[in-house]
Amino acid sequence: MGLSIIKPDINIDFVGLRKISLCLSGLVLLVGICSLIFKGGPSYGIDFAGGVVVQVQFDREVSPADLKESLEGLELPGLSVQRFGDDADNEYLVRVSQAGENPEELRGDIAEAFGAKLTGAKFEIKRLEMVGPKVGADLRSKAVEALYFAVLLIAIYISGRFEQRWFTAGLMAAALATGMYLLGQLGISKAGLVFAALLLTLVLCWKLKLNFALGALVALIHDVAITVGLFSLLDKEFDLTIVAALLTIIGYSLNDTIIVYDRIREYRLAHQNEPLGSVINLAINQTLSRTILTSGTTLLVILTLYFLGGGVIHDFALAMLIGVGVGTYSSIFVASPILLMLGVDIPVEEKVAETP
Repeated sequence: MGLSIIKPDINIDFVGLRKISLCLSGLVLLVGICSLIFKGGPSYGIDFAGGVVVQVQFDREVSPADLKESLEGLELPGLSVQRFGDDADNEYLVRVSQAGENPEELRGDIAEAFGAKLTGAKFEIKRLEMVGPKVGADLRSKAVEALYFAVLLIAIYISGRFEQRWFTAGLMAAALATGMYLLGQLGISKAGLVFAALLLTLVLCWKLKLNFALGALVALIHDVAITVGLFSLLDKEFDLTIVAALLTIIGYSLNDTIIVYDRIREYRLAHQNEPLGSVINLAINQTLSRTILTSGTTLLVILTLYFLGGGVIHDFALAMLIGVGVGTYSSIFVASPILLMLGVDIPVEEKVAETP
């Protein structure tokens, strides 16, 4: 007998809460989008923006303002200083938007400036990383492309898995490849191509009535958009580790959505005369115990990483905390209501199979 923390006969009206939940999602998305617009887009880290980052540890607390002031004589472009990790560690990140000299020379100049201006403070330069602007732009483009192809493959899988329409999903993929090629001939940037293809994917899913795929895709976009928006509100930087977190969030959210969708499809076949809203409520309530257990244990692990993992994975753990929480929410309050609005088509052969 499996572990259960929810009564088997529980009957929460999740469908009845859909208007409130969709309004709440819309509000959070709007705030995040406004933050991105106001700040001119995400704050890119060294991986995407290019430049130099230097991690320095002192034997006592030094204010970031004093560190920045001690480096002003070097005339480093885009200089910024911020704390790194816990306050007790006395570690700081020195960021420069461009580097006009050899990394080792820059390391020496920074060490010399600290030694001259911060007398009595011992320090250690723990790492120095440099990324050129061209490499940063390429990484940014590849990151967006990776997110899109993950979403596309998910759309194809969901279409075949739940609607038995592998051929239609293949046609959608071919249409998308053709559309991206034609748009590429117009000289559109890679990022622009990816966003255009994402919009085209949603339109094709809607036109081809791939309702399960469309609901899952909207939920995934919802999860990623909210995570990105909250990172913008919190002034957190985007780098390759955050992209890894977003890809992990997509996978986790999809897993939750598939569990709910699988039960909806199963109950729809067994209760074909019941209203779809009642079937969706039944499916969500029946999977609620499993959802809480899975998400709860996952969040406990991520919380441990967040508080005890150190500064290196702090932002990764924060992204995962947001994403797992939002992903669990979206499986119930976004993906399922969209399926209610679009309807569930049962394949003819399965209808026949269920007929006594």
